[in-house]
This record gives sequence, C-alpha cells and structure tokens, in this order.
Amino acid sequence: MNSAAVTEVTYILPIKVSHSETAAELTNYLRALASMVREVIVVDGSPQDIFRDHAISWGSFVRHVPPGPQLVTPMGKVGNVLTGIELASCERLVIADDDVRYDHAPLSRVAAALDDVDVARPQNYFAPLPWHARWDTGRMLLNRMTGGDWPGTLAVRRSVLRATGGYDGNAMFENLELVRTVLAAGGREAFYPDIYVERRPSTARHFWSQRIRQAYDEIARPQRLLVQLVALPVALTLAITGHWLVIALIAAGLVALAELGRQRGGGTRVFPLSASLCAPLWVAERAVCSWLALLSRIFLGGVRYRGTVLRLAANPMRVLRDRHAHALAGNLNAAPDHIARYRSA
Repeated sequence: MNSAAVTEVTYILPIKVSHSETAAELTNYLRALASMVREVIVVDGSPQDIFRDHAISWGSFVRHVPPGPQLVTPMGKVGNVLTGIELASCERLVIADDDVRYDHAPLSRVAAALDDVDVARPQNYFAPLPWHARWDTGRMLLNRMTGGDWPGTLAVRRSVLRATGGYDGNAMFENLELVRTVLAAGGREAFYPDIYVERRPSTARHFWSQRIRQAYDEIARPQRLLVQLVALPVALTLAITGHWLVIALIAAGLVALAELGRQRGGGTRVFPLSASLCAPLWVAERAVCSWLALLSRIFLGGVRYRGTVLRLAANPMRVLRDRHAHALAGNLNAAPDHIARYRSA
C-alpha cells in the first residue's frame, strides 16, 4: 500500500462468514486501509463466536459492528450496507466486498469521481488469476464494451441514499438496485473503466455455485436476458445443421469484442490476452445457465440464496421512480430521517 494523505471517505465493508477463518491477509489489508481513509466500518453479520474473533482481530483499528436489527434484509449484504450508511460520518462512501483490495491511487480516484457523479463504478480485476478467474474475466471484458462491468465495489454519496431511505434488500442484484435507486432519486451514475481495483478470486467451488444465481440477475435486464436465452438454441441449431464455420466466426467475434474491452482504458496492464480468448467460453456458460435461471424462476419462484429462495433480481426503474418521487423532486426534507424502509417483514 502507498503512504499518502488520508482520503475523506467512509469505507464500508459488509461481511458474513459461516466458519472461523480470520485471514491474516484481510487483517493486514484492513489495517493498511485504516491509514488511508477517514474511517473504516466493518458491518459483520457472522455468528456470535466468529463475530467475537473478528472483533479481537480488527477492533483496534476499524469500527466493527453487527448489522442493525431493524435493518436486517433477505439479501443480507444490503442490511449490512444500510447499517454502515447510518453510522458513516463522511459524505463520500466506498462500499466494497471482503475480496476487494484498494490501493491509495484507485481509492483516491473513485472518491474524487463523486465530485461529478453520485455513484461511481470502478473496474475490478482478479489477482491472482486461477483458471476460473481467467474465465470470469472474459465476462468483464465483454461487459466493458456493453454498458460497463459490475464490480464488487461502488462509491456513492451518502446524502442521496439517505434521501431515498435506502435501497431494496430483497433484490439479488444489489449493486444494480443501489445504482437504479440513486438514478431514480435524480442522481448521476458513471462507469470508470480506467480505475482499476484489485479483487481476490473465489475458490473454484464457489465460482461454480454462483453460475445460476448470477445468470438470474439478468432477469432485471430483460433485453440482455433475451439475448442470452436466444444464444443456446441458435448455437444448437447451427451445430445440428453443421454450420461450424458460422460458429467459429461468432466465437472469433466474441474474442475480438473482448479484446476491445481489454484495450479500453489501458486494460492491458491488468488483463491478460488469454482472458479475451475465454470470452466464448463464458458466453456458452451463460447461454446454458440463463435457461436454468429461468426454470428456477418458473418452478421455484426465484433463485436459491443461503437456505431461502429470493424472487426479485432488481426493481424496474419505473417502480423506483414512483417510490422515490420525493427525492426526484429535490425535496430532501421529505425523505425519511433514517434508513429502515427495506428491513425484512
């Protein structure tokens, strides 16, 4: 980590783990982070014994708290974030998953982006890069050319989220829900493809467990979902009819599009060429998993998440604009005084 002036932000880390594993690397990161920002708030929904271990390891240099009981949400991460928002003392917030690793330069840049917008999306990249992270990087590169990638971290203005009373903790695609809520309140959002923030890869087992759930997120973006659903029958038809050259050309086109994403914003510094070659593999995976996600919606009523089934991917913009009409009109005094709108029933 670079030594530099303290950045005037509150860093919110929502976390929940089911087994005691206070990683020394995460502890070292939090200690370094505490010297880079005004405050670090770790909102920890872990079981009591694990919460206690975390408090012993981290409590001397970060603010370590449980989620507020009135803010517990079906999508647990959201309740943790809402708790951090309530406790934060800075207007500029950086929200990040426990696998995100900021250095001072990207942290300062994403905080400075809030001079121009109300919510900023930087770009994650995986380090190290095992095979499944390389595969998933193909997704990132395609997203960089089709609306921007969705990282495990966002920067947002506290006042805008407080004006809305928070964002919906029933939504699986929680970052999209947060961004749409800010937009519905009249805020501005931007993707910054040249602000690179390191992210630790998951295990291969966790990667596979997330495939259908992440495909389910696209129910919130029907046009993208339709394209992904169409991909499988088109590919099968081409294969059955022996149009292998067409399949090869489509795959080459996906590699070329991913490579444009890799070149964008100096991405060759953090993305290897092999990730562009993985783009067709990710598209094939998503083509299959989109159908499995749709079947999950039809037969289960939603997608499995930590022992329950959640239906909502994210609210449509029209719903959020109606819900946050007071904030959109600029009447912030009419907004709730505390964030409790989206607690679980």
